[in-house]
Amino acid sequence: MDSPSGSVDRPEGVLEGVNADSLAARHGTPLQVYSANAIRNRIRSLHAALQGLDALVCFAAKANSCHAILNLMAENGVGADIVSVGELERCLRAGISGSRMVFSGVGKTEAEMSRALECGVGRFNVESVDELDGLQRVAAQRGLIACAAVRVNPDVDALTHAKISTGKAENKFGVGMSEARTWFEQARQRPNVRLDGLHVHIGSQILDLGPFRQALDRVAEFHRELVAAGHAITSIDVGGGLGVCYREGHDHPPDVAAYVEVVRHALREFRGRIVLEPGRWLVAEAGVLLTRVIRVKQGEQRRFLIIDAAMNDLLRPSLYEAWHDIVAVRQASGPMIAYDIVGPVCETGDTFALARELPECQAGDLLAIKTTGAYGTSMASSYNSRPLLAEVMIDDGRSALIRQRQSLDAMIAGEVTSPQWISA
Repeated sequence: MDSPSGSVDRPEGVLEGVNADSLAARHGTPLQVYSANAIRNRIRSLHAALQGLDALVCFAAKANSCHAILNLMAENGVGADIVSVGELERCLRAGISGSRMVFSGVGKTEAEMSRALECGVGRFNVESVDELDGLQRVAAQRGLIACAAVRVNPDVDALTHAKISTGKAENKFGVGMSEARTWFEQARQRPNVRLDGLHVHIGSQILDLGPFRQALDRVAEFHRELVAAGHAITSIDVGGGLGVCYREGHDHPPDVAAYVEVVRHALREFRGRIVLEPGRWLVAEAGVLLTRVIRVKQGEQRRFLIIDAAMNDLLRPSLYEAWHDIVAVRQASGPMIAYDIVGPVCETGDTFALARELPECQAGDLLAIKTTGAYGTSMASSYNSRPLLAEVMIDDGRSALIRQRQSLDAMIAGEVTSPQWISA
């Protein structure tokens, strides 16, 4: 957890002045815990780095769409990057105005575009000519002008996991600059779309500034070309993707000030608004997942530590083979033992770590899976009919429940137990 102490204080089992054992006893496990201060500190450091620029920070809501998290963003001057009408509605309810949102994603429907226009969404990041034509139709029907940016695909390798790389030519996102050029040339054919922005996003969990520099240099060159051709560009959206530390001593994320300096240098000739879409960087290190050991199982070749958290609570290790540091909340003395740390879901893929060394554990011990504030609960499911976990926020020695553990009634609320059959 990104806190003054930097991690769980193992001897005391304390998370920023709140006892982890007490939280687990009060709310049960698995339990997702967030630090409000850690998120505020990230926001402040980014705003400080951006000082002097006309910049809008839009939190990538897909990273964590919990109402309390979104509300914290709103209270601290952060907008939202949304990719669905569901995220739009969540952000509105949390206090983020439509004017401080950008609508991204390759699959916007015309119904979603219509609702976004109704709510005054500030800008659409457009990813295909079909979408651009659809936006023109919807805006014309409403008698409105939609502000739009073309998402350009710069064909840059983000040097990250293949499943979260979005800026290479073979990825589904954005369009090549030759096609984007045509859109600007044909802008008068779409009078209800003001195409005056550029957008680029090359991937997520990027630990090297080189790909950012390469992509933004290409965008800056394209901006100069468009301006020379007489096209007004008022906004450049540089996306997100800045990485965080999942593995202590191994991951070395760039400093946010160094990242912003790359943006400043690449766009030094641009005089409009710069939009940033951080998601993971703002919230990942602010979260820990508390989980209890159910039992230790000695197999023929492996020793398994079976915990009550599972892949439905935190999908990243199963989906991406992602590393998360895992620590015992109360550090025990004695030898370190290598465990395969697994959950109770009926899948071999329900595995958090292989041969991970921990102090000798026994049933009932409390563990903390670190850096779970992003893409944890937002990707969670009720697979195996396991309830969505409870979430808690801590703030200056206080704690508050921000999402109740899902009940069985809530889990099956939408199911029809006595179908009313209709003849075809």
